Amino acid sequence: MYQALYRKWRPRTFDDVVGQAHITETLKQQVLSGHLSHAYLFIGSRGTGKTTCAKILAKAVNCEHPVNGNPCNECSICRGIDEGTILDVVEMDAASNNGVDNVRQLRDEAVFSPATAKKRVYIIDEVHMLSTSAFNALLKILEEPPEHLMFILATTELNKVPATILSRCQRHSFKRLDTSSIVGRLRYVAGQEGIDLAPEAAALLAGLSDGGMRDALSMLDQCSGRGRIDEDAVYAALGLAGSREIAALLRHIAAHDTAAALTLFGRLWQDGKDPATLLGELSGLERDILLRAVAPKGGRELLSGAYGDDVLAAFQKTFPVEALINHIGILQSALADLRAGQAKTTCEIALITLCEPELSDSLPALRERVAALEQALRSGAALSAPQQPDPGPEPAEELPPLPEPPDEPPFDPTPSTAERYEPQRVPVQTPEVPPAAAQGDDLGAQILARAAKALPVGRSIFLTGPDVSAALADGVLTVQTGSDFNRSNLERPDVMQALGTAAGELSGAAVEVRITVSGAPAPAAAEHGDKLSALEKFKIVKFQ
Repeated sequence: MYQALYRKWRPRTFDDVVGQAHITETLKQQVLSGHLSHAYLFIGSRGTGKTTCAKILAKAVNCEHPVNGNPCNECSICRGIDEGTILDVVEMDAASNNGVDNVRQLRDEAVFSPATAKKRVYIIDEVHMLSTSAFNALLKILEEPPEHLMFILATTELNKVPATILSRCQRHSFKRLDTSSIVGRLRYVAGQEGIDLAPEAAALLAGLSDGGMRDALSMLDQCSGRGRIDEDAVYAALGLAGSREIAALLRHIAAHDTAAALTLFGRLWQDGKDPATLLGELSGLERDILLRAVAPKGGRELLSGAYGDDVLAAFQKTFPVEALINHIGILQSALADLRAGQAKTTCEIALITLCEPELSDSLPALRERVAALEQALRSGAALSAPQQPDPGPEPAEELPPLPEPPDEPPFDPTPSTAERYEPQRVPVQTPEVPPAAAQGDDLGAQILARAAKALPVGRSIFLTGPDVSAALADGVLTVQTGSDFNRSNLERPDVMQALGTAAGELSGAAVEVRITVSGAPAPAAAEHGDKLSALEKFKIVKFQ
């Protein structure tokens, strides 16, 4: 039966473990000297050899014929541990056995002496998944274990392990593997398996593995059915866009060509490329450019190796550091939003924002725009619009002549509050009151009542007060009031008009209206008329 490459080529001795010599040498010396701890804690990211070293250590402490601290892998104990038939070595996954009952059962069994091996070894993977009560149950036996008992705990999240557990374990931190170590192991496995692996494909797989040997071997296994494995075969097998396509996409972003960027993304989408992978590759390229810009000497070892130095150098001249930081933030935010659905729309919005930074009002986008202006100034590029040749004066469009403004009299600032009502001739058709009756004492009251009916309420109240009276004599209607305030309101043009109209209708002749205050002499007609004539120049009062 076929066995996956990462299982088939799992190291069987400490010497086979790649990239963790600082740990394997320590463990070998402890096995040789017999100075073994009762509890170990292996810390590190996935695929770096934690569980592998735990199994090798379990074999080494129980091996009947150890070789320089390594298990011989030939004795019955070593073969039994590899095959899983030795019950004294128990491997438990804390992700699925994280309850307090599982740990209590383990604790009850651990007190018994080993049946076949020298030591009873418990390997607990992903130990940070244990519940609080399970950790409490494990704590007592870790503090005072029997001499024949050994615990090997492994975790990828050290911060979730209680300090009481940490203080009772010997800790070993596994580091991510460097690219050269992974490339060497991949080429060795490919040679043993008869796989035609190109050097550039091995480097690409190593860069994609994120420092994990297990991931690198799994991807090699995935690509192994394609004959010769080159870069194109890796991109096709893993559903990646490829360095050339991602570099082309970034060139469109640098040129602010939104349409071209969206077109390229649409084609990659139709080809079945994963949107999260596309954004991750674009973020990885901009990360490499950023590291090359901020650490030109010491940062080369941190690069992914998926892009050539000439490509990174060209983009470094195009993008300032502020732009790269803004772009990476936008891409990381879009990657987080992909979980909510609408993956294509999320990617397209991210690309539009990258191509047109002026659409965003965030502080990183503002820094990017300022950095672009500073870069343009340093390079001597003109920020103003280019000078266009003068096409000459445009033919004047004939417009219709404007009308002449009317002549206005000069402004006279002489103040005056009097308003004049020009008497008008009202033709009398059928007087409601006969002329004989019109000469009675109540004619003035009738004129005030008729004028009040013709005015709105706000004006008529000034004609109906107890201090208002009117008298008609010799063609002049004299309206007398008790205050200057009421006089100013009666001298309004609409009130004067209503009084004159009412008087003309009742008397049958044109009437002049005068407003006086009780106790003050009535102004002479000539003097009153002169003042009103002076106001007429300002066109403030309209006379009819």
